[in-house]
Amino acid sequence: MALREVQRKVDQWIREYGVRYFDELTNMALLTEEVGEVARIIARQYGEQSFKKEDTGKDLGEELADVLFVLICIANQTGVDLDEEMKRSLEKKTRRDAERHKKNNKLKK
Repeated sequence: MALREVQRKVDQWIREYGVRYFDELTNMALLTEEVGEVARIIARQYGEQSFKKEDTGKDLGEELADVLFVLICIANQTGVDLDEEMKRSLEKKTRRDAERHKKNNKLKK
């Protein structure tokens, strides 16, 4: 599914079930909260922290989808076309980093 289609589906969901978008500052706070939940799972699952009782059953995929949902809400309410912006971002990264990572000895195993 194209990002444009996902943006449309999120917008449709907001209008049908969410009443309206939260304001941009509230959504930014929610995005930060959701990223924190992802960080908590990563720190425990892949890092050196141990799981606490309240952390059990947390799903990384679900939390990443929550991050994406709020990010798409912010894009929608600020008029950002994520399809176009991702294309531009990948083109920029390709121009800038076409050889950089290949030549980085730190990335070689």
